[in-house]
Amino acid sequence: MQIIQAPMAGAQDKRLTIAVCQAGGIGSLPAALLSTEKLSEQIKQIQQAVGDALFNVNFFAHHPPQVSILQEQEWFNLLKPYLEQYHISIDDIPKSGGRNPFDEEALAVIQALKPPIVSFHFGLPNDDLLQAVKATGAKIWSSATTVKEARYLASKGVDAIIAQGLEAGGHRGMFLSPLAEQMGTFALLPNIIKAVKCPVIAAGGISDRQTVRVAEQLGASAVQVGTAFLLAEEANITVHHRDALQSEAAEHTVITNLFTGGYARGICTQFMQENGLVNDKVLPFPLAGNAIKILKEKAEKEGKFDFSSLWAGQNARLAKVGTAADIMKRLQGEK
Repeated sequence: MQIIQAPMAGAQDKRLTIAVCQAGGIGSLPAALLSTEKLSEQIKQIQQAVGDALFNVNFFAHHPPQVSILQEQEWFNLLKPYLEQYHISIDDIPKSGGRNPFDEEALAVIQALKPPIVSFHFGLPNDDLLQAVKATGAKIWSSATTVKEARYLASKGVDAIIAQGLEAGGHRGMFLSPLAEQMGTFALLPNIIKAVKCPVIAAGGISDRQTVRVAEQLGASAVQVGTAFLLAEEANITVHHRDALQSEAAEHTVITNLFTGGYARGICTQFMQENGLVNDKVLPFPLAGNAIKILKEKAEKEGKFDFSSLWAGQNARLAKVGTAADIMKRLQGEK
């Protein structure tokens, strides 16, 4: 069973991608937080290190939202006590920026460097961009959180669909279906396999050999693993995040929109407890992240992690520390 390392923006760079490829898996590089210069540099370093091995470059495909003055006011009113606590002015918070969707500049990098796999989260880019990526020879993957989304992706001619179950840590890839319609991995997987003809990759809650085996038995062509690789020595998460993943707190992960405006699963923090896991005053993805990033930086300097996104899947407690190679062996049942 092929093991794919999930792309995890903010938690890794090319080092983890390379380590997974060298251990026999398919490593992934998240591009959402990288400038085109950094993206190009890291892809070149991966190619030099792994040769002909398959690797994946992942992009977000969201549509940047437009928000009203009222929406901004409601969001800043919610954040007001925290902004005051850390002496942050509203003028200090960018109005745009943050996580970038796939665009012409990113396409130029793909056309120049031709990575073997290009994947998308939150749907797909427009048809012109998508066809241009296909023309490079790259295999196209994208995430589906429901059968409806999978059918849409199949209609666009993707080469594989990542069935992202509700157990998955980090951002939900949902783009056509509401949160209420999301399914667990081992319910979603066979339903998507039944609905489409292309290969289906299982993602969400897969953290050890047993869960890999179940996905295989249900017909998955491969599995994508995220949370287990957060504990790899080659990942870039903080010591606090590493400790949280190995604590009892990781037994009760929750979905929230407070950190970026997008639904994502992680370990609960005091900020989440005080404001509700899902709050309708939060700016839409990715705009909420502009203020949270500043709060996070200020708080972490004081040793506080209320605004730190401790992303984790529901089976985080099955994961163990080690090198990426160690984790690959455990997933394959060799260790």
